[in-house]
Amino acid sequence: MLTLSTSLTWQQMLLAYGSALLTLLALDAIWLGVLMGSTYRAYLGEMMLAQPRLIPAALFYLLYSVGMLVFGIMPALRAESWQQAVMLCALLGLVAYGTYDLSNLATLKAWPVTLTVIDICWGALVSGIAGTVGYCVASRT
Repeated sequence: MLTLSTSLTWQQMLLAYGSALLTLLALDAIWLGVLMGSTYRAYLGEMMLAQPRLIPAALFYLLYSVGMLVFGIMPALRAESWQQAVMLCALLGLVAYGTYDLSNLATLKAWPVTLTVIDICWGALVSGIAGTVGYCVASRT
């Protein structure tokens, strides 16, 4: 159950946000740049840009990290439960990445089912990890 008994400081919220954002960026850089870059290129081919557009990418990471903070990390900090951070942030990742990938699957001819499944699973995993890191850093203050 979510509780509002513990008030959060601005310092905690900034630490949670920053650490979740940095974790998300680092893990996504490894995922997209090292582990799965060739897989995405193989599945998406000509649909991919040679270089990603940095402003929309930056806006995504900044906005998504706000979502993890508000919908996952802050409720978990109030409840003093890292398990809640894992579950709520992973759920946010499942919903957000699922929305993106399933919309693409529904509307784009060449969007692959396999990539949809991989990406949704990654979204839940990376969000759960980043949210937990944000929780752990903020809960130590």
